[in-house]
Amino acid sequence: MAQPTVNAARIDAGPGEGKGALMRGFVIGLISFLTLIDLFGSQALLPSLTLAYGVDAATMGFAVNASTIGMAVAGLAVALFSRHLDRKTGIWVSLALLAVPTALLGVTQDLTTFTLLRIAQGVLMSAAFTLTMAYLAEECTAAEATGAMAAYITGNVASNLFGRLIAASSADLLGLSESFYLFGLLNLAGAGLAFFYLGRTTRREVTGTPPSPLTVWGIHLRNPALQASFAIGFLILFAFIGVFTYVNYVLARPPLSLSPVALGFVYLVFLPAIFTTPMAGRMVAKFGVRRAFYLSMAVAGVGLALLVLPSLPPVLLGLTLVGVGTFCAQAATTAFVGRAATADRAAASGLYLASYYLGGLAGSLVLGRVFDGLGWEAAVLGVAIAIALSCALATRLVVRDEAPATA
Repeated sequence: MAQPTVNAARIDAGPGEGKGALMRGFVIGLISFLTLIDLFGSQALLPSLTLAYGVDAATMGFAVNASTIGMAVAGLAVALFSRHLDRKTGIWVSLALLAVPTALLGVTQDLTTFTLLRIAQGVLMSAAFTLTMAYLAEECTAAEATGAMAAYITGNVASNLFGRLIAASSADLLGLSESFYLFGLLNLAGAGLAFFYLGRTTRREVTGTPPSPLTVWGIHLRNPALQASFAIGFLILFAFIGVFTYVNYVLARPPLSLSPVALGFVYLVFLPAIFTTPMAGRMVAKFGVRRAFYLSMAVAGVGLALLVLPSLPPVLLGLTLVGVGTFCAQAATTAFVGRAATADRAAASGLYLASYYLGGLAGSLVLGRVFDGLGWEAAVLGVAIAIALSCALATRLVVRDEAPATA
């Protein structure tokens, strides 16, 4: 079957174009931050939400992380219908609509409704995330794409840090409901930024007979490098969610016994990752994707060993190392997907993110039950197994055909 050829305009940075890659990276990172702030901010509220809804840690952990269900579904939907979706319009509309379920979380008192709203948030966050990844892959050169993806993942890191700080501080000072209203306003700010900053792309003209979406899926799923990428994405978020969801309970209970505000400030552990994640692109260029991945996961593994110690300083250092390692690994793998795809890049990104967020859901469910039944040390062991499996799969991160993929 003939492959379609696609002509797309390069990224038009509008007012920021003359300021070069630095300004572009900053704005891309800010869009990422405002896209994913809802995903991570609510995790800092877990102890307070558990008390408010009167449920156990695993149940509330599942409800808060139910957004990953919506994110996986939306990733698959974008993968299926990507060629019909305008990138810029899809991004800003998704972010504008995201403000609706976010604000409604502030008024619901029913856990089922809370869970459904989190799923709705996940659908809209994932749609914006996946379309932005496709936009960057299509509108940047191969050299620019790695840096742009690293900037986008850096915004993801920032949402982990500042999202949790904002959530914990606003909930303590204003109340739980008001923290969700504030996040809704931030979603609208992200929509405005995407609308005014992202350049309008020319209509992609397809010549020849394009393959069906299911045919494209088959191409991606038969690609050994992409198979490994999808599985690695699953394991990265499985590990990350397992650590940063249930460590909240470890920090809040004796012997550490941190207050909600202090718990929010614990997430300054993400600050180093804001500076190290942009280096992922340079690591890949210097060492190759596999060595960069192994180095990143080795850092995370050292951090894991510190999380079981009953003292705050080593736990904080351990969380810092886990954050640095997993975010660098994610940045390297995310950029690799665009290189390894031999057909529709948006579909490849959608499949990757669907697998990634399913890993988060699995981490919440499996490690939540392990945590409730066997304790924190057993949950950390489960994360270590996931990291070891991801390293085994990384041997397959090899691009065998460097021909550019169709958009």
